[in-house]
Amino acid sequence: MAVYTDVVAEELSAFLADYDIGDLLAYKGIAEGVENSNFLVHTSRGYFILTLYEKRVAAEDLPFFLALMEHLHARGISCPQPVKTRRGEVLGRIAGRPAAMITFLDGMWIRRPSPAHCAALGAALAKLHLAGLDFKGSRANALSVAGWRALYAHCGARANEVQRDLEPFLAAELSYLEQRWPRDLPQGIIHADLFPDNVFFLGNQLSGLIDFYFACTDALAYDVAICLNAWCFETDHSYNVTKGRSLLQAYAQVRPLSDQERDALPLLARGAALRFLLTRLADWFDVPPGALVRPKDPFEYYRKLRFHQAVKSASDYGIAA
Repeated sequence: MAVYTDVVAEELSAFLADYDIGDLLAYKGIAEGVENSNFLVHTSRGYFILTLYEKRVAAEDLPFFLALMEHLHARGISCPQPVKTRRGEVLGRIAGRPAAMITFLDGMWIRRPSPAHCAALGAALAKLHLAGLDFKGSRANALSVAGWRALYAHCGARANEVQRDLEPFLAAELSYLEQRWPRDLPQGIIHADLFPDNVFFLGNQLSGLIDFYFACTDALAYDVAICLNAWCFETDHSYNVTKGRSLLQAYAQVRPLSDQERDALPLLARGAALRFLLTRLADWFDVPPGALVRPKDPFEYYRKLRFHQAVKSASDYGIAA
């Protein structure tokens, strides 16, 4: 979440008139995240999230994202729901951007996840994967291996501004992964961005998953690898095998990984680290002046990628042999 596009109160009040959610009392921008402009909206009926979809999110993909949220909710996954207008529509337009009102999900995200939090996340991820198996929609993952070279071309020339010799490091890793990327793993709907700030807890109980705007069709185990990167490293970027074991065991209790998926995990984790290193580099250089957004540190994923390069097998992540 972030704020790139501002919204004035009069415009927001007029926008809300199309919904049966009460009168505007207050609203404020949400600075976390990097993709869309988000506002916490307080009306006489409660709290909602207003999301303005910025340029990275293709307008033609919005029906997929919103329908997926409805589908997952219907199958027991706790996630926000698009609010329909009085005419039954889920998409509108405000401040020159496509926009939607989304229900507010109670809870808070965990800054320092424990092994217990990682276990809760692993189980929730597996349930999400199973719930998505009968979803009729499909969306290619533009940020999987086929899209990384374009990202590298966009930001690689400036990579050495972040760290010395980062540009040749990225080039070598990209070539390595393009040649070896597994392409026949079980596929389905993945969240593709399930970082701690997209998972809410009430106390120690996971209360829901948010921000489905990278969701797509891809290898289910790739989503697991993304979560290992996002949840199981410490602030010094060292891997915590106890957290990894907790996440993987809880996932497997709901949806066991195949031998093929387990064998592919080190490559998938390298690919996930490279994907976020490249997109963070792009965001680092591309954030417009004055935007209410905090770019995330790309160097974090360089350190994680170096760890994955030294991994010998999936057992190094804490998965049972």
